[in-house]
Amino acid sequence: METRANLTTVVDSYSRCIMGIHLSYNPPSSLSVALALRHAILPKQYGDEYGLHEEWGTYGLPQHFYTDGGKDFRSNHLQQISVQLGFVCHLRNRPSEGGIVERPFGIFNTQFFSSLRGYVGSNVQKRPEEAEKEAELTLRELEKRLVRYLVDNYNQQIDARMGDQTRFQRWESGLIALPNNISERELDICLMKQSKRQIQRGGYLQFENLMYRGENLAGYAGESVVIRFDPRDITTLLVYMREGNKEIFLTRAFAQNLETEELSLDEAKDSARRIRESGKMISNRSILAEIRDRDTFIKEKQTKKERQKIENAELHKPKKPLPVEPEEEIEVASVDSEPEYQMPEVFDYEQMREDYGW
Repeated sequence: METRANLTTVVDSYSRCIMGIHLSYNPPSSLSVALALRHAILPKQYGDEYGLHEEWGTYGLPQHFYTDGGKDFRSNHLQQISVQLGFVCHLRNRPSEGGIVERPFGIFNTQFFSSLRGYVGSNVQKRPEEAEKEAELTLRELEKRLVRYLVDNYNQQIDARMGDQTRFQRWESGLIALPNNISERELDICLMKQSKRQIQRGGYLQFENLMYRGENLAGYAGESVVIRFDPRDITTLLVYMREGNKEIFLTRAFAQNLETEELSLDEAKDSARRIRESGKMISNRSILAEIRDRDTFIKEKQTKKERQKIENAELHKPKKPLPVEPEEEIEVASVDSEPEYQMPEVFDYEQMREDYGW
């Protein structure tokens, strides 16, 4: 079954820098735009696992923010965000107005996506027959590679239409002052999905088949609370109590046994479905075990492919002639071996599907 990721980008209209992204299996919506905007506004820090040579130095609050004019973007969600954060939100009504944000996707396809195994392209008739079988990246691995491409390549390239500066240099040169930092907490309240739950005895909460526990929640047993979460990592929930028209932050709740892990909403739903189909009990531990088994399988699959590449390279490497003794002429015949036929591997991994349930 084919599962394709959707990419939402935030582009600075002055420099054409990519300010922020959101990558998921969810269809475009006001939520995906909000999460990409959140990523664009916040300073970005990435660990060594991303292998970056440059910094993703763009961040800050926009003055004007333009989005697609589709019905999914005409909700009050983005308008509420713009009012609270203090910028003006606009809707594009004509396709010609979207060139700034749509043009980069053509570059992405040429420079980045087309180099990945499993790339299908935009033309269904010309789609490679083996594309789906060759797909081997998880959403998280794809995100790492995409970040590396955007930071080390795309934002560092010169856009001929913008002068002789790189996109990032133009962004820096256009700054009157450094952007103001907005607290992540304020952005969490504005941009993350929310749901209602009841606090159980002992300060526990249940969400998406996972059990959470928050500090000092035991005294609120039986109370209804609002939880906010980032769909990219639901191992941590923000818990709020409604008082009139306001929400008062109570604490963070953490998924038991998953405190050191990352787990997206898509991954949680997919793992729960697999566990259910296997007839096992769904719990924090079983979901953790399923995710680790899947990651191990993918790593072994990738390691096997790398080993085959090395073996094939050795097979085709020209053989060195035998050493020749002094004053002795030896004629060496070179024979090219036929490469061993490699059976195509089938990667039968059904990727995660979104289902936010709104």
